[in-house]
Amino acid sequence: MKTATTLILTISIFVLFAPSANAGDVKILKYDGIINPVAAEYLGGNIAKINSEQSASLIVIMLDTPGGLDSSMRIIIKEILGSSIPVAVYVAPSGSRAASAGTFIAMSAHISAMAPGTSQWAASPVAGGGQEMSRTMRKKVKNDAAAYIRSLAKKRGRNEIWAEEAVRKAVSVDEQEALKKNIIDFTADNLDDLLKKLEGWSVETETGKKVIHTKGAARVEVAMTERQKFLNIISNPTLAYMLLMLGFYGIMFELSNPGVLLPGIVGAICLILGFYALQSLPVNYAGILLLFLSVIFFVAEMFVPTFGALTLGGVISMILGAVMLIDSPADYMKVRLAVIAPVAAGLGLLFFFVVGWLYMFKPKKVAIGAEGLLGETGTAMSHIDPFGSAEIDGELWDVHSAGDEIHKGEHLRVLKKEGHILLVEPAETPEEHPANGDK
Repeated sequence: MKTATTLILTISIFVLFAPSANAGDVKILKYDGIINPVAAEYLGGNIAKINSEQSASLIVIMLDTPGGLDSSMRIIIKEILGSSIPVAVYVAPSGSRAASAGTFIAMSAHISAMAPGTSQWAASPVAGGGQEMSRTMRKKVKNDAAAYIRSLAKKRGRNEIWAEEAVRKAVSVDEQEALKKNIIDFTADNLDDLLKKLEGWSVETETGKKVIHTKGAARVEVAMTERQKFLNIISNPTLAYMLLMLGFYGIMFELSNPGVLLPGIVGAICLILGFYALQSLPVNYAGILLLFLSVIFFVAEMFVPTFGALTLGGVISMILGAVMLIDSPADYMKVRLAVIAPVAAGLGLLFFFVVGWLYMFKPKKVAIGAEGLLGETGTAMSHIDPFGSAEIDGELWDVHSAGDEIHKGEHLRVLKKEGHILLVEPAETPEEHPANGDK
């Protein structure tokens, strides 16, 4: 009896002081960067995974983004809207922003909050492929985006008018104005303050009303995988440009020096990574074509007798291509000029000196005198058996046949010079003799 009483008392104490089943874990996702396929995989994928495992009572997205791709943004929003676990988007820390696509994501969350010194703003939609949108198409795209963000604001009971103006007029707000205009639910100084204010907060999810309990809940940060970190790094516009250049010229050097292998292997890998990065960016295809043209110019420089002109053309094409590669009004989406200039100048100097060195030390055929006639063909001016005369390169020479007799009018080939006489053979003779071999 005493043992049973002790067991009941122990269970009662455990139930009394154990965290509520509703509390669960608070899963924290931190994202700082462009909204791209990696962001969609990290944020959208983890929201879906946490929902499938039902391993948390709250998901907090700490967001700092200048914007990004519409397609990736919609994947994230779709997972937020379909989440049975409340999702809070917290624009933090101080100095962060939720711009463009970030504004849409913040608007779609069950709870939206901002830290002091943060902002939200949205830009008008731009073409994703570098092409110029017609007036009609621009209007359609803007109307679609305005309708989408307005529907998100309506669903969450937020300011629909401001949401539409954020798209149509690219207006911006700080955290205090956002709170005053009912764009966010509250401000929070830090994560502790955010969770404290969320205790007892009630939200409507896809599976019904949920009351959030954060008191005593464990905080679990869900970090990016190493793969996601790597892919997110290479999605930087400047790094994407560098990867493309390494890819182009690695393959170019391999083609010009078959069998080296290493430049070709490294070039192929860089090229694939570069093209992966470009899918996250609004690419101007004229810029890509100019980069390809620069490669063609540099390769051609190695095989034509001219020296310097094609290298200059390659440098100019590379600079113009890099400047035009990313078509976006946002500075964060452009390739830095501080990177473009050194890369173009470095490759230009490399080709100038390497090709110049090859041109200088390449064995050249003697162009004047009898030595310059070695290998040339001519016409027999008399019957040659074994001596006679022939016209070679517009000049009349005494010749000596290396073997077979040569009839007048037949073609012959110069093998070597023997004093003032040229050693020749019939041009039709299949067997070749060494140009400098002994008789």
